[in-house]
Amino acid sequence: MFARNLLPAFSLDVTTLVVVAIFVVNLLGLLLLFVWIQERIRALAWWGAAYLTGGFSAALWCVGGPHLPPWLPGALLLAACAMMWSAARLFHGRDVVWPAMLLGAAAWAVSSSLPAFAQSAMPRAMLASLTVFAYAVLAAGEFWRERRKSLLGRWPVVLVPVLHGALFLFPLMLASQLPDQPGDMAPVGGWLALLVLGIILYAVGTAFVVLVLAKERMLRAHRTAALTDSMTGLYNRRGFLDGAGRLLSAQVRRRQPVSLLLIDLDCFKSINDRFGHAVGDEALRLFASVASANMRANDLVARMGGDEFVAVVPDGADEAVNIAERIRAAYETAASVVSGQPVGATVSIGIASQERGGDIDTLLARADEALYAVKKTGRNRVATAGSSNPGGVDVAPTAAARSVRWTAFRRPQLPLRQAA
Repeated sequence: MFARNLLPAFSLDVTTLVVVAIFVVNLLGLLLLFVWIQERIRALAWWGAAYLTGGFSAALWCVGGPHLPPWLPGALLLAACAMMWSAARLFHGRDVVWPAMLLGAAAWAVSSSLPAFAQSAMPRAMLASLTVFAYAVLAAGEFWRERRKSLLGRWPVVLVPVLHGALFLFPLMLASQLPDQPGDMAPVGGWLALLVLGIILYAVGTAFVVLVLAKERMLRAHRTAALTDSMTGLYNRRGFLDGAGRLLSAQVRRRQPVSLLLIDLDCFKSINDRFGHAVGDEALRLFASVASANMRANDLVARMGGDEFVAVVPDGADEAVNIAERIRAAYETAASVVSGQPVGATVSIGIASQERGGDIDTLLARADEALYAVKKTGRNRVATAGSSNPGGVDVAPTAAARSVRWTAFRRPQLPLRQAA
């Protein structure tokens, strides 16, 4: 009874709510465009434009007018919803599906030319509600497809569009109360007021989620840039230290073997001297591409500086040799001609393996000895340290090799002894 007595005092005028919604939506659209100008994330421009288009459509619906096409406000609203879906696609690196994006607005414009549709609230409410709901579900689906770790971290961006679409199904219940002409903004009851309030909350909530996602994207991009070699796209020294530490720790816990490949481009200085640094850089990029194509998803490869590369393989010596041989043979074939020049580049690879996990220091020292043996006995080969390898060279680690520490990678060059 107390609640019933309070209801009249809290009744809301729909016209006032729509005006507030227009201002809120347009301000949020300008905010998203401002962030886009700062960060140049293309999806933010689409989200901002979608907000401004939706706010403009609501303003046209409020103003009305004899010279205004009656289908224009509704078409702009549906176009704004389609742009929200397209923004979600762009945010995840997908293309805009233009026919599907324009379909909703086009269907509304064509249907509005039919007298039976234009003069009846129920068909208009049904088409608008179902179209908005469809675009909201499509937008949620784009985020659902991109959940990388668990749904818990992504549920807000999936749930918010779905709730928004479900909210727009309310006009199906309110169709008999909706105005037949734009500009007729008489109060039509509490449910329509709740619909407008829901739209305001959705606009604010979506803008918040979008900005959080953009911040996450920027942080991830900065982190990736800090851990990636700009020339080859592989991990740099810092990225390798980070990734290799986690990989080796996991192998120790599982008590499974691990192998380290130390890779050196043969006579790289002579390539720069004979063909120029541009060809040398292309030879490095070519090796990065060949190595990535011939390694598995759970392997880790990085450029440590200059012509020196290193990889960690969560497997034993036999599989490491197979991977190394694939890389060596593939690069020998691919680098016979680089940038139109008969370069004939090759690589030498030293391998060290350890059962039940291992530590970087020991693996590095042993792989360094194996690579040194390759350089002494003839380049373009694969050598393993401390195991039988008919295709390579068996090398026992010396006391001097065991004294080499992983911290040596912090210097500009790896402690590799190059054969003259």
